[in-house]
Amino acid sequence: MKGLQDIVDLGRYPIDLPNSPAYARMLDDLRRELETDGCAVLPGFVHEEGLQKLVGEAERVAEKGHRSFNRTNAYFSKDDSALPPDHPVRQFYDRSNAFIPADNFGPDSPLRRIYEYSGFMPFIRDALQEPEERFFRYDDPLADVIINMVEEGDGFPWHFDTNNYTVTLAIQNGEAGGEFEYVPMLRSSADENYDGVGRVLAGNRAMVKQLVLQPGDLQIFRGRYSLHRVAPVEGSRRRYVGIFSFVETEGMCGGVERTKQLYGRVLPRHQERAGLRSDALRD
Repeated sequence: MKGLQDIVDLGRYPIDLPNSPAYARMLDDLRRELETDGCAVLPGFVHEEGLQKLVGEAERVAEKGHRSFNRTNAYFSKDDSALPPDHPVRQFYDRSNAFIPADNFGPDSPLRRIYEYSGFMPFIRDALQEPEERFFRYDDPLADVIINMVEEGDGFPWHFDTNNYTVTLAIQNGEAGGEFEYVPMLRSSADENYDGVGRVLAGNRAMVKQLVLQPGDLQIFRGRYSLHRVAPVEGSRRRYVGIFSFVETEGMCGGVERTKQLYGRVLPRHQERAGLRSDALRD
């Protein structure tokens, strides 16, 4: 497979040299960040030449993005009238942005080349300290490698991710806004922590952290357990963020309802694998 020298700063981040001292030091730093709050950032992971390729790709496929404007809760689920009116499941917020689905990024895509590079998944797995038997690429033909495209006024309200580990790459920022906010590890695979979620949704910011990623920065994030959102973007320039997804169950695929909301369509695989999860969390 072709290397990543033309995209990634391998001198600073030697993911191609897993037995080197520099690789070990890099992992130590990332693991400390992830242990602290479920989030780690590698500034300038993609160098300027690579960034130009990624921005060019994003612009070429931007028209393929599925734009959606709706109201959603933190779980991308339907309302449940059996629950109290103030329950987090019943709190719906405006969501307006676009996702460019994975089937627009073929083998020659610079974004897909990062995701499928032989050393990338082992590097992410090492950083997260996950065993090989519990770490897989997201087996979703619309969502394994995508670009989140946000235009002026668009934003993404508080939510949890379906996949356990989300790795994002900042490609282009808007002129203003677009801050990433999150509450580290607010729920677990055994506890939805609806009380904690409810406090955040009600405006309690005691546990909220804010992060402004710069183009080229790579973020490793435990998005299934950490509530998070993106503030509305300001200005005419679009915000592009590449998303690489990993899960702990082989063959895991997005749910039908969520896939329809985010990508505007579902494929036979989504119907076939509906409900196949390694935990019983709502989404």
